[in-house]
Amino acid sequence: MIFFHAQQRCLAMSLFLLGPFLLIASAAAAPPSIVANSGMEIDADSDQWPDGWARLKEGGSWQVEDGNHFLRLQSTAPGAMVMLYQEIGIPAGVEAIEMTWRQRVTGLQVGKQSWFDARFLMEFLDPAREKVTPTPRAPSSRKDTDGWVEKSTQFLVPEGARTLKFMPCLFQVNAGSFDLDDIVLKPIPGGPLREAAAVAAAALQAKLAAQASQRQAKAAAALEAEGSLISNGDFETDVKKADGWPDHWGQLKDAGSWETEGDNHFLRMKSPTPGKLVMVYRTFDIPAGTAALELSWKQRVTGLKKGAMPWFDARIMLEFMGVDGKKLGQKPSPPYTQKDTDGWVEKSKSFLVPEGALTLAMMPSLFQVQAGTLDLDDFVLKPTDPAPLFAAAEKRAAEVQARYVAPEEPNRANWPLELKVVGNRLHDTNGKEVWLQGVNAGGLETLPQDKQAIKSVVVAIDDWKANCVRVPMKESFWYGESPYQNDGGKEYRETLDQIITLAANRGAYVVIDLHRFRAPRQEHADFWKEFAGLYKDHPAVLFDLFNEPHGISWEVWRNGGFVSEKSGTDESAFLTDEEKKKNQGYESIGMQALVDAVRSSGAKNVVIAGGVFWCNDLSGVVNGHALKDPTGNGIMYSWHTYNWHTGWEAKVLPTAEKHPIFLGEVGADIHKMNFIPLEDQEDPYTWVPDMLGFIQKHRLNWTGWCLHPGATPLLISDWSYTPTPYWGVFAKEALSGKQFELKRTR
Repeated sequence: MIFFHAQQRCLAMSLFLLGPFLLIASAAAAPPSIVANSGMEIDADSDQWPDGWARLKEGGSWQVEDGNHFLRLQSTAPGAMVMLYQEIGIPAGVEAIEMTWRQRVTGLQVGKQSWFDARFLMEFLDPAREKVTPTPRAPSSRKDTDGWVEKSTQFLVPEGARTLKFMPCLFQVNAGSFDLDDIVLKPIPGGPLREAAAVAAAALQAKLAAQASQRQAKAAAALEAEGSLISNGDFETDVKKADGWPDHWGQLKDAGSWETEGDNHFLRMKSPTPGKLVMVYRTFDIPAGTAALELSWKQRVTGLKKGAMPWFDARIMLEFMGVDGKKLGQKPSPPYTQKDTDGWVEKSKSFLVPEGALTLAMMPSLFQVQAGTLDLDDFVLKPTDPAPLFAAAEKRAAEVQARYVAPEEPNRANWPLELKVVGNRLHDTNGKEVWLQGVNAGGLETLPQDKQAIKSVVVAIDDWKANCVRVPMKESFWYGESPYQNDGGKEYRETLDQIITLAANRGAYVVIDLHRFRAPRQEHADFWKEFAGLYKDHPAVLFDLFNEPHGISWEVWRNGGFVSEKSGTDESAFLTDEEKKKNQGYESIGMQALVDAVRSSGAKNVVIAGGVFWCNDLSGVVNGHALKDPTGNGIMYSWHTYNWHTGWEAKVLPTAEKHPIFLGEVGADIHKMNFIPLEDQEDPYTWVPDMLGFIQKHRLNWTGWCLHPGATPLLISDWSYTPTPYWGVFAKEALSGKQFELKRTR
């Protein structure tokens, strides 16, 4: 080899002296490698690095021994990555590649993981620089060689691959040198490799299938014997090792304990430090023919404080694996808990088993929470009837398909006329009175990616005959500040704009509701200045400035002031602890500042201001705290009332005599809410007709809460928009013109 490299150097000099004829002849005689300067000998530009080879950032050198040149990769520090990154073009038509090279490994100390060694990493890219699979197996060395050794490997080139990412490296080793020379990548026919791969794959598949059959039979026998696929699911047995830990459950190092209460044993997981993942991992093989599984268990959650992300909570993660041990793409959604339970509670979850699944991995965890304890007991996993799950999946798929609404271009000819406050009514620009009646299309106040609200707006107008839809939203989503967003809010803003256009094209009005609680802040004024500036010329848009002020005086409500700790009745059970904490101990700018922010943008659109006590009390408006609007189209005052609120006349009618009222949220649910005394919540079948009669008698503008099957009080029971009998049916009838008798007020 030394003679060969010396000859190469002489040839290179001859090429330089004798000109292009010999250059062409030499090229024709060169080995058919797709890598230039394979022997690392040529350095025509005299930069002390072999031509055509990428330099390493650190840990690389061009060495010479007895006239022979080669590349050396040298570990710079324990755990450091030392890599030569080279991109090699693959000529069209190449089916497979044979790679030969010489290497010498000295002083190698492998790293922490089994693959932290001396190896060649390779990946394929298509013309768009997207990864193409399969990836070649990485030739690797975990020990020193006896001097220089010759190596070779062959691999197929996947269809569409045009570039090979070629990355010889010392992969996070603790120490060592990796010398490389004579790297040749030569095209070869792909047929033999494909045939060999097919034979090997078939043999492996047969072996895995046989092993899977045995494991499935064993799982079926265990299920027959114990009634569950989870052995020792009640945590009672410690016989196998008698080590103070339940059999078959992996022991946690410092965040778990095997507890006893009375004669009952259970597993306790406790967060040791904020943000640390605490998890138990178990796998269970699934009997053949199982189409669905039911997991049931008992849990107790105490002292839980969620982590930095919305999904950092107490949860049970579930994953399926195939016969090859690899994860399948289809997995059940994890059952999770984000607040403490009232003692022990029973839980269950049923889910479909995807085709090809052999094993279920179950991972109960405190997922990077700030604090908390998760107690678990009585796990049972067994097959269940898949029919209801298939039906539910089909229904969800149909709902997703039905959810789509094609975007529309603005059709101004169909838009409603601009509104203006005249006395205690709304008039359009033709002087005609307009009575706003409709629903809330919820969802965008909770999840920024929710698209169902788009469909809800269309259904509300086309099917429920609403001429107004209130759309709750958040300014933080508008600016893209949710962990679920990574586009600065662009998609969220586009969704709201699409909603506004769809409603306006149908001749209806849209109330954009800033769905916040307690009292306004400066960031809310900043939002309204921006939003109002964008929609100041849109006749269909009204601005509901602040959802539900509460726990403040009328003076603070109007002019701002310090918002102290909340006391008295609290209807914010749905808010997180972080949101509740943020809603106390700060300076509010007051509602007048929000009106002023809108008008400073030049927008004249009608604005809506909610009263105190969760928007349920408007009495202060006529007692010296009315807002001023000298330059706009006027103010409506918003009232919210549900089937536990009383004092209808006193709280709203004096204001209704002088100002238009917008009943932005109203409704009743057959299922009572636990944060309101149960005896205070009236039966919807008596309350709803009277409330609709009250609305109609006084011609109050109104939007019922809520056209969402998960936001009580429910107007609908599902995403087929089936009206609930106790609220939705009545509301839909009222929107269609049915008159309701007011028998008595509350």
